[in-house]
Amino acid sequence: MSMSLDPNHPGTPPQHALLARRIFDGTRWHDDAAVLIRDGLVAGVRRSGEVPGDWPQQNLPAGTIVAPGFIDLQVNGGGGVLLNDQPTADGMRAIARAHRRFGTTGCLPTLITDTRERMADAIAAARSIAGHDGILGLHIEGPFISPKRPGVHPPDRIAEPRDGDVEQLCELSGAGTSLVTLAPECVPAGFVQTLTTNGVRVSIGHSEAPADVVMRAVADGASGVTHLFNAMPPFSGRSPGIIGTALTEERLTAGLIVDGIHVDPISVRLAFAAKRDGIALVTDAMPSVGSSLQRFSLLGQTVTLVKGRLATAGGTLAGAHLDMASAVRNAVKLAELPLEDALRAASLTPARFLGLDRERGTLTAGARADLVALNAELKVIATWVDGQREDVQ
Repeated sequence: MSMSLDPNHPGTPPQHALLARRIFDGTRWHDDAAVLIRDGLVAGVRRSGEVPGDWPQQNLPAGTIVAPGFIDLQVNGGGGVLLNDQPTADGMRAIARAHRRFGTTGCLPTLITDTRERMADAIAAARSIAGHDGILGLHIEGPFISPKRPGVHPPDRIAEPRDGDVEQLCELSGAGTSLVTLAPECVPAGFVQTLTTNGVRVSIGHSEAPADVVMRAVADGASGVTHLFNAMPPFSGRSPGIIGTALTEERLTAGLIVDGIHVDPISVRLAFAAKRDGIALVTDAMPSVGSSLQRFSLLGQTVTLVKGRLATAGGTLAGAHLDMASAVRNAVKLAELPLEDALRAASLTPARFLGLDRERGTLTAGARADLVALNAELKVIATWVDGQREDVQ
C-alpha cells in the first residue's frame, strides 16, 4: 500500500511521487500521472496507478497542472531589487527568490547598459554564485548597442568597444551559462566570434542591423535575439532585418515579452507560427515584480507603474511588470496559444538555448526536479527546486 505525503510537511523525503491530473514533461502531456523524484532528480513520469508502493505520494489538488520549472533569460529585477543598483551575489539571490514564487526555478539576472565598473562588479558576483540559488549565469544587455535603438537604456552609457572590453566580457565564461546582448553593427569584426568561442552566448538586440549583418553574426556564433519586435526596425517585404531573420533562421532563439503591452497578441501568434520551438518567453522584469513598488529610479530616470505598464515620464517603456507565470497565462489567454506551446517556451526552449536541456526544462529521467504546479487559472500553487517544495506565500 502506498504511503501518503502531507503537502504541508516541512521536509520532503528524498524519494517521493507527485500525483497530478495533468503533467507536461516539456514535450508532451501525461494525464492522471505522477512525477517520481529521487534525491533531487526526476526518476521518471508514470501513470498514477504505476507508482511503486513504497514511495510516499503527494496528491496535488484537483485540476493541478505540473510542468518543468520556468527559466527566465532576461530579468532586470524583482522583489524591490534592481540589478544595476545591486550588482552583487545578494542582489542576484534576492531577484531569483522574488521570481521563484511565480514558478521561475532558473534565471539570468540582467544588467542593462551601465558603466564598465558596474559590469565588472556584476561579472564578479555572477562568477561567485552561478549554478546556485537558481542563478544560471548573467545577462549583460548593452552597452554595445545602437544609439538609434536605446529603449530605456541611458544614452550617455551606450558605448563603442575599446581595448579590453571583449576580454572583460569573456570573463563571463566562468559565470555559468551567460549571455551578452549587443548590436552587431556596433562592434568590430571578430568581437562576436571571440565571445562565442570563449563560451559566452551572444544575442542580437537594441540594433538596426540588416539581415546580412545579422547572418554574419550568426555565422560567428550569435544564437539569440533579445525581446523580439522591441528596439529593432519593423519587418518589411524588402527589409526583413532582425525580425525576419529571427523567424526564419533555425540557429536563432528569440526572446518574447508577452505582457499585452510590448507585443500585440497577433504578433505573438505570428512568432509562434513561424518557429514554435524557437521562441522563449522572457519577463524583462523590473523591481516592481514581487513587491509593492509603484515607482523606482532607473539609472537617473523615474519609472512609474500604471495599470501594469512601466514607463518613464516621457512615456518610454521601461522593462515589464511581468513574471513568468503571467507570461504563460497571457500567451494562452491573450494570444490564444496552446498551453503546451506556452509552457515549452517558458521552460524547454530557454533551457535548450542555454545548452541545459538535459537537466532543466524537462521532466525526463535524470533531469533536476525543478517543477511548478499551476491551478486551472494557470496561477502558481507551488514550486519545487531540487525536489524541495516551496509554497506560494
